[in-house]
Amino acid sequence: MDLEFRQLTLEDNHAYLTLMLAAYAPIRELGIHFDAATADLTRVNRHLHDHGVYALSVDGQMMASLTLRYPWGPLPGPFGLPHIGWFGAHPASQGQGWGKKLLEWVEEEILRKQLKAPAVSLGTAVSHPWLQAMYQKRGFIPMHQVDLGKGHITLYMQKILDPAGHQHWLSGQTTR
Repeated sequence: MDLEFRQLTLEDNHAYLTLMLAAYAPIRELGIHFDAATADLTRVNRHLHDHGVYALSVDGQMMASLTLRYPWGPLPGPFGLPHIGWFGAHPASQGQGWGKKLLEWVEEEILRKQLKAPAVSLGTAVSHPWLQAMYQKRGFIPMHQVDLGKGHITLYMQKILDPAGHQHWLSGQTTR
């Protein structure tokens, strides 16, 4: 089995759109309005241009992907940290752990080693039946809820990657 972790480019747009629409089909069925659930090629191209999008391919097939939105980018997260979005795995691979493997790789190789990020955030729908528990199992802590006008309440969560760096980052936030 050949596993490949990499950052996607605009050339990956069709495969990425196919993965996102498949991965988010169950979300659409729940009536939750995540942006990735209704993506089209124009939005995917903008998304790939504006953010870091990473994928895990297995034997040449894209099986999981996640996006990092940056504090300095056009759609920053709520805490001034890298923010995970558009995270999904192909439903045909459910139970294989591809999403978990990709998240672990991005945390280690991109967030810790490259960006030196002290923490990362994400948002999920409070009404989703299992995502909050899954993210908590992966070390994310609920922070606060907000209504973004998307038809559901968003729960923002955060995971500390470097406790000492996070303390230093926090002290810098209070002096601004």
